[in-house]
Amino acid sequence: MPKFFRRSSTKSYDLLSGFSFYVPGIGGTLVLLAMLLAGACLGNLVTALLMFFTDIGTANDYGMLLSYPVMFLPPMWYASYQSRRNQFFDPGYALDSSHFGKLKGWGAALMAAVVTLAGSMITDPVVSVLPPMPEWLEATFEQMLQDSPLWVTVVSTVVFAPIFEEWLCRGMVLRGLLQKVHPAWAMVISSVFFAFIHMNPWQAIPAFVLGMLFAYVYYMTGSLKLTMLMHAVNNGASVLMSQTRVMQELGTDASLLDILDKWQYIGLMSASLFIIVIFIDIVRKNIPLESERGNCDAIGPDETESGL
Repeated sequence: MPKFFRRSSTKSYDLLSGFSFYVPGIGGTLVLLAMLLAGACLGNLVTALLMFFTDIGTANDYGMLLSYPVMFLPPMWYASYQSRRNQFFDPGYALDSSHFGKLKGWGAALMAAVVTLAGSMITDPVVSVLPPMPEWLEATFEQMLQDSPLWVTVVSTVVFAPIFEEWLCRGMVLRGLLQKVHPAWAMVISSVFFAFIHMNPWQAIPAFVLGMLFAYVYYMTGSLKLTMLMHAVNNGASVLMSQTRVMQELGTDASLLDILDKWQYIGLMSASLFIIVIFIDIVRKNIPLESERGNCDAIGPDETESGL
């Protein structure tokens, strides 16, 4: 069956189906970025209102729980509107598919979690040579990771961030670009987008590297669930590290080189690089590509993702 007429197994009650028929290119990606920036302004307004009606401490501790989802409302509204306009005339592509090949879902999830940790480690040498963080930025990270209630930090970084950022950066931007430009360029551009929205080099560099890894996984599997898992593993590991005594003493911008000796550090970086190379090779050999545009299931005009 031609891929354009393949019906996805995603259920109709899946909220992701509301975005399937919006397939943004470069221009659409820039519009989504503008919508996100507008949402950030709304999020700041929410925090300011919380500060006005409560106090600075409460706003600092709990503001992220409200402002973070609000930030994504404008791009989600825009993408949903465009998808509804297109659904009777243009083909769409499922945001979440399940092409795991011989690896099966559990095997892909396990390997993806491990390679995410390796990808996070491999960025440390680059980040470690950056100049020290500005005091205000370091204070912001300390407030978020160490001073706020732990449950707030976990919900914000391990639940909200993977869901909303993966919806935008892989589900919308990468999925759309894969249909418009060469897949390699789609991965690079979506990773630059992912890096840019972090707004500082200390997060942007790891975000770009991990974004390329997430993009490759999404290209091969079409699975947004899998990249959400990878994102959650990375952020969860960061939160866990921030709670250790060593990191609390050294600060949130400490490098692994500050903790390990030279040869331990070299060994860890080598092992991380080896894991990434092996993972890419295993995925390439065990998950067949149904199209050079990737494994996002295509949906014909006037179809729902449930095939009704």
